[in-house]
Amino acid sequence: MTALCRYTLARLLHSQRYLPPVLLFLGLVTVLTSSDSGPLTAVYGVCAGAMFLSACWLTVGLVNLDEPAARAIAVVSSGGARRVFAADALVALVICLPLTVFGLCWPLAVGHHAVAAGPLLVGVAAQLTAAFTGIALGLVCSRAVVGRPGYSLLAALGSALALPLVPGLPPLNPLLTRLAGRHPAAELLRPVGGLALLAAALAAVAVLVTDSVAARRE
Repeated sequence: MTALCRYTLARLLHSQRYLPPVLLFLGLVTVLTSSDSGPLTAVYGVCAGAMFLSACWLTVGLVNLDEPAARAIAVVSSGGARRVFAADALVALVICLPLTVFGLCWPLAVGHHAVAAGPLLVGVAAQLTAAFTGIALGLVCSRAVVGRPGYSLLAALGSALALPLVPGLPPLNPLLTRLAGRHPAAELLRPVGGLALLAAALAAVAVLVTDSVAARRE
């Protein structure tokens, strides 16, 4: 699995398809968190929203990177499509990790927030929740499920814009709602951590769903 992940990461870096979603995240975080308004946990809610959009775009681009014939060769060589989709998800998560660090540090660098363990842990959990959710959505909106790359991108874009707005739909809407509520960080740690675990489970389920749908389409 390690070799497959390294191969997938090398393909992504060579294609440079990671650049648009990464630049989107950096741009949104830089612009939207530079006003230094509100508590740090609310600022990390903005970072989580940016992470969700970027992770979804990154995952769609990663799964859609190869033509069907090239992907079929990768599936045979790696021992199954499920392993390939799992590698796609893991590589997308790897790209999201340094973005999480930037999302944590940038508001502290440009603002006047006090550095404390509680808000930082909430920020990590919130951005990981958004990353896992974006990866899950990117998988089920990829060409392996939708069929055509253009339709795949439209499905991902529409879903990414709509899902955070659905009241009470976990994990993203409750996450953003809680972070915007100006609650103390100590009160947010447990629910946000729970949402992060839920989002990780959704990403794992998305791998299985994508593998199942892709197998039926073949």
